Amino acid sequence: MVNSPFTPGIAAGRLPAETLSENFSDLHAPLDAHEASVAADRCYFCHDAPCMTACPTSIDIPLFIREISTGMPEAAAKTILEQNILGGMCARVCPTETLCEEVCVREVAEGKPVEIGRLQRYATDKLMAKNAHPFQRAPVTGKRIAVVGAGPAGLACAHRLAMKGHDVVLLDARPKPGGLNEYGIAAYKSTEDFAAREADWLMQIGGIELKTGVKLGRDVSLDDLRAEHDAVFLGMGLAGVNALPIDGSDLAGDAVDFISDLRQTDDLTSLPVGRNVVVIGGGMTAVDAAVQSKLLGAQNVTMAYRRGRDAMSASRYEQDLAASKGVHLLFDATPVAVHGDGACREVEFTNTQTGEAFRIPADTVLRAIGQTLEDVPAGLEQDGKKIKVSGAGRTSVPGVWAGGDCAAGGEDLTVTAVAEGRDAAEDIHATLMEG
Repeated sequence: MVNSPFTPGIAAGRLPAETLSENFSDLHAPLDAHEASVAADRCYFCHDAPCMTACPTSIDIPLFIREISTGMPEAAAKTILEQNILGGMCARVCPTETLCEEVCVREVAEGKPVEIGRLQRYATDKLMAKNAHPFQRAPVTGKRIAVVGAGPAGLACAHRLAMKGHDVVLLDARPKPGGLNEYGIAAYKSTEDFAAREADWLMQIGGIELKTGVKLGRDVSLDDLRAEHDAVFLGMGLAGVNALPIDGSDLAGDAVDFISDLRQTDDLTSLPVGRNVVVIGGGMTAVDAAVQSKLLGAQNVTMAYRRGRDAMSASRYEQDLAASKGVHLLFDATPVAVHGDGACREVEFTNTQTGEAFRIPADTVLRAIGQTLEDVPAGLEQDGKKIKVSGAGRTSVPGVWAGGDCAAGGEDLTVTAVAEGRDAAEDIHATLMEG
């Protein structure tokens, strides 16, 4: 964050450690065996299951719920993980309210869907608790693939390639694998170091060599990777942050950094937070930053978005979650300037409907207006600001695939990134074996 912890209005330890621990506990408590059985019994096991169609990874949802209902949660987990190897994290962070659960027959008929996400977590947690990996590697092929980025897309791609018998070198610029799952989501959605534990569990498949602290373009070039490997998959996500093009923007901090610092700390009482926080943006990052500011002890938190409620990329569920935690949602508010003399004091807005100008007190401003791909490797065709892909992630350069947030196309969701990494791996395997 730009603002110093010693700036008036910003302080650490606004709440006692016990309160912070409670505030950042699991957002949704896991189901126990009886609760899972009751929840599973609500499923109609539809033949033409709309929930399965709505899942970006095409998990056979009726099958895994039936397996839970018949007392076989580990079998249910394998059904899930065959399609989505990060099924445990997706069960925690997927916007199920706008995907599988939104189209659930019981949601349509009764307004209360089968709790697919919580059932998925129940099954995958049961299997992971045994510290056993449900898949085995195929015979070694002698092929070697470089996967850049150990986020959801890269992890899914690396696992599927390793399972097919290929050797994988997994590179990531940060100290730990996980990408968005490790550094970029609210701490109350993934507790007890789950992202790191899931990455370790995933790599039990074998055949994956992890190299952290290695950044494409700084430590290694795409040409080098192509020369030394049979194929390359790019899944490095979006490391750049869009600028806030207004006066005083240098007084604003970055919501992504704020969330990352919170996710990596061992002591929540050490994190500084303002008394009056303004988060600019309308997506999931904005919600996560705003809610966590409130949970850290900020007195007034405003999430300001330049359009109306229906245009927000954050789901209505997430909007309501923010409101329930005391975050003020401000719509049709375009930021004009951040005012202050060396430190933020207030933010000036214009109402996009009426043109009225107004100001909000703020000792902390966090921008959450989207991320961007920092450097597209030379030779790769772009689609907008992302890497252009066709089919299952093929780029304009032979032997190079891409997926996840850095590639043009699907929604910026963990589950979509997993699907793209998995599908690219299947295409890489088919291409190498045909060759």
